[in-house]
Amino acid sequence: MAVITLLTDFGSLYPAAMKGVILKINDSVDIVDITHSIPQADIYTGAFSLYSIVEYFPEGTVHIGVVDPGVGTERRPVAIRAGGHYFVGPDNGLMIPAARKIENNNFEVFDITNKSLTGSKISATFHGRDIFAPVGAHISNGLNIENVGHRIDDYIDLDFGKAKLQNDTVEGRIIYIDDFGNIITNIPAETIFKLAEFGTYLKIFNKTIPLLQSYGFVNEKELIALISSSGFFEVSVNKGNAANKLNVDVNDKINVQLLKN
Repeated sequence: MAVITLLTDFGSLYPAAMKGVILKINDSVDIVDITHSIPQADIYTGAFSLYSIVEYFPEGTVHIGVVDPGVGTERRPVAIRAGGHYFVGPDNGLMIPAARKIENNNFEVFDITNKSLTGSKISATFHGRDIFAPVGAHISNGLNIENVGHRIDDYIDLDFGKAKLQNDTVEGRIIYIDDFGNIITNIPAETIFKLAEFGTYLKIFNKTIPLLQSYGFVNEKELIALISSSGFFEVSVNKGNAANKLNVDVNDKINVQLLKN
């Protein structure tokens, strides 16, 4: 069975319209909601969300991502082929980290110009329904992605930045805060382990925080540093909200300093 995933910042109502369009074209497809609760117009949070789940879906999956503050402007709609996966959405970088995770830099990007694949009336404010949903449905139904338009190389890129390790400090950036308030950074596990090991203490936001394997290794409401399920350095509070406790947000810088005995 073909699979389509949906990721948007639409909330509770508008995804149903996209699903209706998809099912009219391919009524046997399995539609999986990744989330429709991305903060409004937050492309980086949307990109990380898609990046973090893409590898768990089978080849042939079509991922439709719509976090699209440029809807109705000159920004292009695009479709991507990467390692047997397909991505459909706006040309704003939203889908690039996930495509790169699957296929390194060998993915292919196509602009969507084939008007026969979309509705005759396209709303200036709802390309998710009128462009991305039908194109994704046609691809799930066996359409060759090369038929959506022309291959392009000048697509909008996006990455999570590079963490910098210098002496006893790593400098990075917060790229995601989940529903629990856990702070996910762009610092890979391998970079942290060049600085510290489990059981050592770190100075982060002027707090002394232990680096441990999982939440339950500290008392309730205590701060802990660990490696997230996505393989990045994370700061959390056991049964609490680290982002609120530390008063931080996505895109804030984070410095992680090893505290030596």
